[in-house]
Amino acid sequence: MPAIWKNTVPAQTLRKNVEDRFYTSFGEAPYGVYSSPGRVNLLGEHIDYCGGTVLPFALPQRTFVAMAPRQDGKITAVTAQGDAGSTAPDDNTETVQFAEVGTQPLSGWLSYVAGVPWAMQQQKQGDFAGFSPEGFGANIAIDSSVPLGAGLSSSAALECAVALGVDDLLTAQQPTRELLASTDQGGAALASACIQAENDIAGASTGGMDQSISLRAEEGSVLAIDCRDFSTRPLTIDVASANLSVLVIDTRAYHNLSDGQYAARRAATEVAREALGVNHLRDAFQGTPTLKEAQELIEQWDNNVDSYNLPDGTDRAVIRDALRHVWTEIARVEECIALFDNVNSPADDVWEKLGELLNASHDSLRDQYRVSCPELDTAVNAAREAGALGARMTGGGFGGSAIALVPTENLENLAEAVAEAFDREGFNPPEFLVATPSRSAEKEEDPHVHLHPEPATGSRSHPQTLRLPSNNYRSRCQPLIAHLPQRATARTPLPTTQNTRSRPRRPPRPLAQPHSRRPIHLEGRRVPAAH
Repeated sequence: MPAIWKNTVPAQTLRKNVEDRFYTSFGEAPYGVYSSPGRVNLLGEHIDYCGGTVLPFALPQRTFVAMAPRQDGKITAVTAQGDAGSTAPDDNTETVQFAEVGTQPLSGWLSYVAGVPWAMQQQKQGDFAGFSPEGFGANIAIDSSVPLGAGLSSSAALECAVALGVDDLLTAQQPTRELLASTDQGGAALASACIQAENDIAGASTGGMDQSISLRAEEGSVLAIDCRDFSTRPLTIDVASANLSVLVIDTRAYHNLSDGQYAARRAATEVAREALGVNHLRDAFQGTPTLKEAQELIEQWDNNVDSYNLPDGTDRAVIRDALRHVWTEIARVEECIALFDNVNSPADDVWEKLGELLNASHDSLRDQYRVSCPELDTAVNAAREAGALGARMTGGGFGGSAIALVPTENLENLAEAVAEAFDREGFNPPEFLVATPSRSAEKEEDPHVHLHPEPATGSRSHPQTLRLPSNNYRSRCQPLIAHLPQRATARTPLPTTQNTRSRPRRPPRPLAQPHSRRPIHLEGRRVPAAH
């Protein structure tokens, strides 16, 4: 059965598309365009919120956001995609009053957009009250090549692109405010806000891995992120040198991390952490984690479980299984790092050992943490049987994607074998892409100045009349930037002529480590049993 390979829109095309959508939707030019990547996690699943080290890398697939300020205190956003599993209509536009974010429920993709400036305001990252008489407001257009609901971090890609845009608008409005993305500490603050937005507004209790890799990826490298303090270091895992590829298998079983299943697993680890009296479950290890010590820790838990002050109604079997996965997964990551620390003389069987670690990770996620599903298991089993060195689910689980370490010459045959297995099971046809480590989130070059069609009244179709950005747009943005030419990193004012619009580019801005996450307290809370 032929395999379906994802057709990724080139970044430059996607960037032009989002600019065009902004013009068509709002009748004026965007102030800036920002992009952020999706990610694959090679190893270290469901341990970021336990203080473990994870091994993600950024994908070439990116989310683009075009943004401009508005002064009525509203956030109006239009997207080309919509939510996972849905088809976005031509007029997929949502509006929310910024003052109401956090006071009333938001759902779907808009919660990831509006939640970011809300979290930045909560963390006092700018003078939101002084943005305009009505508070913060923005027009936003979104387009993306990151597959939705595929476990490839489309939500974090959106959050991080929005965060760069809000940071840019706030700095333009406040001449004395330093651009957060220009410093290591400021980059940490942006990531922290994105994490809070996803936890508190979108309702997904994720850790900080996804936002960290989107903001801090290094092209060509896997990034080892210690989630106790979010320190990082690049790790060279050059699969291409061994004629191997990382194949991503999108099962098209859409996952939703805000449906309660993810939160139930995280709650189980929080109960165990509080019972052990440690800051992170990673802290239970005495030194560098090993599988031997992980097994010893599980035995100690079994011997002492009656002495722990567990909440009433806690399912002890669920807690034990969660601990078994978390502690062994933490140890597997450390074993992987040790394999590739000496890139000049790796072991002869390094790739076979990596494959074994991937296999063990999936088996643990399936049997102990119980976050797999029939589609993921079918993808993994079919890939292994067709010659993959190793395969596992990646991301939060309950759907989404799997990855496989595959001889490059065997990519097509293996993908066809997986597709045939899905057909036998009656599942939707899977889709495939080859993952390569790519660049981090960044502000794109200033939006192009070119003629755009003026939107027709009551329609998004393109009439023949062409126009340039309106004088109304310039007059509305001018108060935000009037004083900035005196600063070395400042923007020049938006042009007042009809045929130019240029601003100097800033030098690249280093991004940093997100702050430690706020602990979750579960006093009196019953931990749901795994399903």
